[in-house]
This record gives sequence, C-alpha cells and structure tokens, in this order.
Amino acid sequence: MCGIAGTASTLTPDPDLVRRMCDVIVHRGPDGAGYHHDQHASLGMRRLAVIDVATGDQPVRNEDDTVVAVFNGEIYNYPELRRELAAKGHRFRGQGDSETLAHLYEEHGDDLVHRLRGMFAFAIWDRARRRLLLARDRVGKKPLYWRADGTAIHFASELKSLAQDPRMSRDIDLDALHHYLTYLYVPAPLSIYEGVRKLPPAHLLVWEDGEVTVRRYWQPDRTVRGPVDEREAEERTRELLLEATRIRMVSDRPVGAFLSGGIDSSAVVAAMAMQSSERVKTFSIGFEDSRYDERSKARMVAERYGTDHHEMVVDAGMLDILPRLAWHFDEPFADSSAIPSFYVAQLSRRHVTVALNGDGGDECFGGYQRYALVNQAGRIPPLPRHLAAMSARVGDLITRRSGFRSLPRRIGRLMQFAAEPPSRRYATLMSCFKSEQKTELYCDPLRERLAGTDSRLLLEKIFRGSSASTDLGRILDVDLMSYLPGDLLVKVDISTMANSLEARSPFLDHHLLEWAATLPTGLLVRGGRTKMLLKRAVAPWLPAELLHLPKQGFGVPLAAWLRGELRDLAHDALTDDTARGRGLFRPEVVSRLLRQHAAGADHSARLWALLQFELWHRAHAAPRELVGAEAHCPRPGA
Repeated sequence: MCGIAGTASTLTPDPDLVRRMCDVIVHRGPDGAGYHHDQHASLGMRRLAVIDVATGDQPVRNEDDTVVAVFNGEIYNYPELRRELAAKGHRFRGQGDSETLAHLYEEHGDDLVHRLRGMFAFAIWDRARRRLLLARDRVGKKPLYWRADGTAIHFASELKSLAQDPRMSRDIDLDALHHYLTYLYVPAPLSIYEGVRKLPPAHLLVWEDGEVTVRRYWQPDRTVRGPVDEREAEERTRELLLEATRIRMVSDRPVGAFLSGGIDSSAVVAAMAMQSSERVKTFSIGFEDSRYDERSKARMVAERYGTDHHEMVVDAGMLDILPRLAWHFDEPFADSSAIPSFYVAQLSRRHVTVALNGDGGDECFGGYQRYALVNQAGRIPPLPRHLAAMSARVGDLITRRSGFRSLPRRIGRLMQFAAEPPSRRYATLMSCFKSEQKTELYCDPLRERLAGTDSRLLLEKIFRGSSASTDLGRILDVDLMSYLPGDLLVKVDISTMANSLEARSPFLDHHLLEWAATLPTGLLVRGGRTKMLLKRAVAPWLPAELLHLPKQGFGVPLAAWLRGELRDLAHDALTDDTARGRGLFRPEVVSRLLRQHAAGADHSARLWALLQFELWHRAHAAPRELVGAEAHCPRPGA
C-alpha cells in the first residue's frame, strides 16, 4: 500500500517535481520512498510496508529494466501469479505482489488487469515504446488523478501531488461544483479543478507520443443465470465471503477490523474469527446521541467471538478535525460520516496496520432502504405533468418534516419517486440540492453558466446502460459506478491513508461481486425487506437480535451539531467577506438556510455541503476568484 506519482513526457521530466509530489503524500507511505528517472519518465512512490516488508520496495522492474512500475494497493492472488510467471522463465528480485505487474505486462500487455484480484492503482512505463499505462481497480478502491498538457502527462494518488506543479491551473471546474452540490462529492471523471481528471474505476489510460486514450475494461454482467436454489445461494455466499476475507488477512503487519455493529462489518469479523488462530482486534466508534450510537450492537459481536475490542466516542468537542479533513480530501466532500471514519482509522492505527471493513455489502446484496423504495415505486406508473409536480412538492415537504419517523419519510419519498420517470427517480432521490434549489442559490453569472446542466443525467446514463432486467438491478449498477467509488470508497481511502492505515473490503472482491450480480433481485429485496439473502446466509454466524434491528448507517448527529456546537463555525464561514467575495452563492439564500435550520427545519445536508466547500477552498485556495461576479450578488440591503 502506498501513494504513487509521476510524469511521462516527450521532453525530459523534472525529477524534483516528482519528489515533491511524493513528499506531500508521505502519510500514504511513511515507511520509505522509491524513484525512477530516465529521459522521458519520472516515477515515484511512498511505501506503507504491509507485505514483503524487507524486499518489497518500488519501483519494480522486469529483468532488463525496460518495464518499470509503481503501484498502490494489494494483489491478493500474487502467489499464484508468481508461480505462473516463474514457470514461464520470469525472475523475481523480491517476494511480494507489486513485482508481478512488470512481468504480467510483458506477458499480457494491457490485458494484465484481467488477471489481478485485489485493489490497485498503478503506472507501468514501457521504456522501449515510450508508453505509459495507468489502471485503476474494478470498483475504484484506490484513487488515481491525472492531467495532460500536450507534451506530458502527470499522475498521482492524490490531487495535492499534482498541485505541486505551479503550471497546474487552480481554476475550479464549475460543472464539478454543480454536481458536487447534488451528490456531495465530485463524480469521476471530473475533479474540482479544470484540466485535472480522475481515472474512473475499471478503466485503463494509455499515454503514447502525447496522445491519451481511456477505455473501460470491466463491468459486471447482471444477466440472471436461471433458477436459483435459495439454500445453495446462502451456502455459496458464505463460501465466497469466507474466501474473500481469508485472502485479505494475509499481511506481515498486524491486522484488525472496523466493527460498526451492522450486518456487513459483523459478518466480516465473524469470517475473520472463524479463520484466525489469534483474537481478532476490532474497533468501533460511537456517539453520545443514542440515535446514532451502534456500540451495543458491535459489543454483541465482539463478545460472541471474544475479540480484542476497542471503542471511541466522538463528540462535538472533537470537530476541530474539520480543517485537517478538508486538507486531506483535496476536493469538496460532504459525507459527514468522514468524521467517524477518520477517528476509527486513527483508533485502529494505534494497534494495527491493516483493517478489514464491511464496505460493499449493501451494494452487493441490496442493503439500503432506498432499494425497497425502488421496488415499491416500480409499481407506480408515470403521472401526468400537473400531478407529478404536485406530488414532488408534497413529497419533498413530507420528507423534510419527517425527522426520524420512517413511515412519513417513506411516504414522502414514494411521492417524489412518482413524480419522475423510472430512469430519473433514483437520481432525484440521491440529490442533496435539487435543480431549482441550485438555481435559487447561484449568483447570476454562475446560474447562466450552468443553465441546462442537469446533474441527474449522470446517474440516468448509468441506469439506461445497465444490463439488468429490473429497476433494482439497474439501481445497484448506478450505486456501484457512482455512489460507491465517488463517496464511500473515497471516504475510506482518505480517512485511512491519512492515518497510514490500509483498509481492505472483502465484500468488494470481484468474484463475490460478479456472483451476486447474477442473482435474481427478488432474493435480495422483497417488499420492504432488504439484504434478505445475506442475512439468511450469515444468520448462523451472528446474534439473532442483530439480524432484526433496523439499519442505522454510519451517520452523525449533524443537524444537532449545526444548531449547537457548529452553529458559529457554519455561520461565520458561510457569511463572512471571504465567502461572499467568491461571487458564487447568493448571501441572502445562504443566510436563510442558516436561520431556518436554527429554527428547526432540517437543512443540515445542504449547509454541510456549503461548509465543506468553503473549508476546502480555504485549505486549497485558488489564486483568483471563480466568476468575478460579486456585483451580481449584492449583500442584503446593498
């Protein structure tokens, strides 16, 4: 596990720039650094030593040094790959996984990605062809940013590395900002900066002679493969999860697990305990507010398996971490569960170097309550336009006023669903700022610039391109290609790597994921019940009480914090002269959101999105104003 960075150029690249790019991400790899430099490429990496601690340094090379690679991640099937390659005459200098990349490239070229089982972002420099290959794993566990300027391409694990180049534009990509306010993250391939892109999950990028080509190499096939015996499906689920967990426990450094108390992390801990000769170390985060605190659930699993269990309570007094998080995330990121994610990573790193988690269980096995809503809404035919508009308004009102009451919230969301065509319903459900709310928020130049840009089309395109035969299957594809890599995996990667901790996700093993994709969706979600198959499969492993408790997620008491301990920070950051001077958002609209939230309305998600953008901007300030439009957004009373 590490951070990587580099440059390939038709000219001679600057090795000092690559060293600076690596130095700024030392948190990703505190155990060492390695570099390669030649006439047309300069590659670097920072290493967190997990496997082959003694001989696993990078860059790695083939026998004659014509192929050079740097790599971030873990290849879990590397022992088999090394045996196959050795049988074909390849010679290895170390004992780990990263060296297989150079030799696999010699044997298979770009198709080497199909041989890899794991998480990865890598760069392979083919010196003879002056060709750079970049690749990212199937679901996007490991990040990779890049920018090209005609003569050169620059890449890195984190955006702050690319920003070490003073020639990189710091102008904000306004489309990216627009989508961020909808989804609370910047979706790939965009980044928050113009001219900088993320390589999407399951994609390859080839740079050769100044030309860039990007293509997808993998997508799950959701074609249902005949009748399924439910008991056999349960057994196969257990087998695949046990195997995916076992291969992720291989490490030369201490291994533990995040234990939230939910089904997914609990199942992973159970799978670890059943295959480990030592006590599993587990780590949980809690809150003083019982509505968000799942420590009692986690303790049930910890006690059942006798784990070495550790807990931490996050309270509002620990929110001074926000500026640090803004620096680490590099882009505006408004999933508030980044706070407990950071603290559970910090707690874990005191005891282990590797932590397994339950990420991906919901996307594989239909765990979100919104999936049940999709099923129910599928029986609602599209409404006439006038009724659709009324349904949307009433549904939004009910949802905003439902608080923690699940029935009103479900009714409100169903009414919102009914107002949209099936291909757009999910995008509307996942939107923080709706289109009309952004129109009201934006100052005149920004509104004009973004007129006609509909963020919902991003998810609608995935929905329409899915091979699934049901709306639920298509929604699972949407989450797999958007919310999972854009939000959840970014949160986990950044929060763990900020603490020099490696996170591994058994549910995102592509063998398990591909198998789950072929299951009839009726096995996953039926009526209002979610994650049916997985719950039945792991029922022998877990306390019965845990299987029937409602899903809580990994949320924080954000609404209360923004009325209490964070009220002054939010008000000051969003209404001072610095924020107003950006000329982006109408001050009176922002002030109204603050007032209404303080009075009892729930604008927490929207205020958090605006606050995280502002904190990000102050941590990574652009050198000039974005639209120069302050005159179009006068202060109230001006």
